[in-house]
Amino acid sequence: MKEEELYEDEFRDSISTVDKSGKRIWVYPKKPKGFFHKWRVILSIFLIALLFAAPHIKIGGQPLVLLGILERKFVLFGQVFWPQDLYIFAFTMILMVVFIILFTVVFGRVFCGWICPQTIFMEFVFRKIEYWIEGDWTHQKKLNKQPWNANKIFKKVAKHSLFLLISFLIGNTFLAYIIGADGLWEIQTDPLSAHLGGFIAMIVFSLVFYGVFAFLREQVCTTICPYGRLQGVLLDSDSIIVAYDHVRGETRGRFKKSENRAESGKGDCIDCKQCVHVCPTGIDIRNGTQLECVNCTACIDACDDIMEAVNLPKGLIRYASESNIEGGKKFVFTKRMKSYSALLILLMLIWGLLIGTRTNFQADILKKRGSNYQQLEGGMISNIYELHLINKSNDSYEIELKLEEGLNGEIKLTKSPLHLGPEEHTKNNFIIRMNTKELERGQKKLKVIVLGDGEELLKVRTSFVGPLL
Repeated sequence: MKEEELYEDEFRDSISTVDKSGKRIWVYPKKPKGFFHKWRVILSIFLIALLFAAPHIKIGGQPLVLLGILERKFVLFGQVFWPQDLYIFAFTMILMVVFIILFTVVFGRVFCGWICPQTIFMEFVFRKIEYWIEGDWTHQKKLNKQPWNANKIFKKVAKHSLFLLISFLIGNTFLAYIIGADGLWEIQTDPLSAHLGGFIAMIVFSLVFYGVFAFLREQVCTTICPYGRLQGVLLDSDSIIVAYDHVRGETRGRFKKSENRAESGKGDCIDCKQCVHVCPTGIDIRNGTQLECVNCTACIDACDDIMEAVNLPKGLIRYASESNIEGGKKFVFTKRMKSYSALLILLMLIWGLLIGTRTNFQADILKKRGSNYQQLEGGMISNIYELHLINKSNDSYEIELKLEEGLNGEIKLTKSPLHLGPEEHTKNNFIIRMNTKELERGQKKLKVIVLGDGEELLKVRTSFVGPLL
């Protein structure tokens, strides 16, 4: 077997950050720079600002985003979703998953490299701090190998202190998404004994984020994240990825001034390994598509910089598909991409329908358990019901009930008027009285109109029963 085939089998069956003995290989990526890096910095600043601000921004008295698992209350863009709206929230999550899958099929792991919070915080917060305190990759290697002295202790303590501080801020923000900004402020300002559970959660979240960004790092992307593991299933030869143009780049060879590389049988790759040095997951993009690649574009910027320096065309490493590179084909919207797109559009239409038909109120009317109809004077009959009312809005209402027009009957609440406060769930009993002439075969389908402050909120179907005449 050829040496190249042996090497290919080896790299396909292993992870770049683990050696043959199973020991972790620590990655020291070179400080990136270039066109794509500049835009990723701008996007990261915006996303980090949004992430920290979202729990504190309020729309109509509600936070922009709240994932209130404990209270079973979810808020998206100021709209409150209760357990009764779980189907809408579930649909939203499915929509997001399908959207990410579609983008992966078409554009590879763009989400990982440009939007994923793990990548953004690692590369544009924690890694930047590391460059600032310990220097670029060669300085970091040297520092870690040298014996402990005052300089090394100072830099390590300074770095990890900042890591802990930022992890604490991230942990608090993460907790704010669960209990709300107001709930977090109470934990921070009230006596420790009043919120011991919240304080412990705050510490646990902070330590988890510290462990992720100080020690786990790229291991989250390569071995823990399920989306990263699914990449091999989702990608095909037409997916747009960060790819090395092996047709143009091979055979590799060192750059020599005034050399005609085509005549000497060399490709445009000068084997400078800059693409390897800047990779935050420690891979060589020239080996082809790999599980560890998060499409961060650092190798594109590094390669373009070298190509410009040696007067060769840029784009040796670029966004392209395997089909583009091997066959020189243009981008084609494949059947698989069309199928995902059609599914996404269908889900979006259903999601829009669910949001459009959702109301701020929900009412359920049930016959009182164990009760039977009562015969009254004048041919009247009464049934007793249970009313369950949910107010999903931030307004208060005085609730009244009435029967739809055309019915010879009346409704009497056991408590009238019934007050329904903001985001409140209440239960009350009421009685419907009707004339037996309204019944057909001992029953009548009818609608109860729920009024809030005199205005109709919704209509609820129920049934009225009586004797068979």
